[in-house]
Amino acid sequence: MDIRIGIVQSMKEIDVELPTDADRDKIMKEIEAALSSEKVLWLTDRKGRRVGVPASRIAYVELGTPASDRVVGFGAA
Repeated sequence: MDIRIGIVQSMKEIDVELPTDADRDKIMKEIEAALSSEKVLWLTDRKGRRVGVPASRIAYVELGTPASDRVVGFGAA
């Protein structure tokens, strides 16, 4: 699953590729908890790297579809 985080007053975005077995509902709850408490949102990507973003700097969060749902090639719509 891919997550894109927009940062306040910045044109850059943070893209994090989570492991394929990441629980979407659990990730959404972690994001909501960080945003409501003004803490740091910590995510671990597929390679095991930790990414921390201060909740006060988050403008938006996009949750992508799980990697297994993607269609690649001539059958893609």
